Amino acid sequence: MGMSETLKAISDSVRRDILEMLKEGKKPAGEIAKKFNLTGATVSYHLSQLKKANLITETRQKNFIFYELNSSVFEDVLVWIYKLGGNKNGKEK
Repeated sequence: MGMSETLKAISDSVRRDILEMLKEGKKPAGEIAKKFNLTGATVSYHLSQLKKANLITETRQKNFIFYELNSSVFEDVLVWIYKLGGNKNGKEK
């Protein structure tokens, strides 16, 4: 996934809320869905978009799917944003 897909994925407030939840650690899909007044299918869609953007990973354990943050993608976004700022003196940092 490229930067535009990543930024598009985090542009949605529900997806940002899901990411905030996952900061606390790995969570099963059912626990994530309980926090929102949305259908299971809608929450599943948001999870799939985050997964497609490589912002989260999933692990299957028996009948459960657990989701967790993929922090390396956030590091890439921060580096990209940092580079956008550049150096005020016209030199690269």
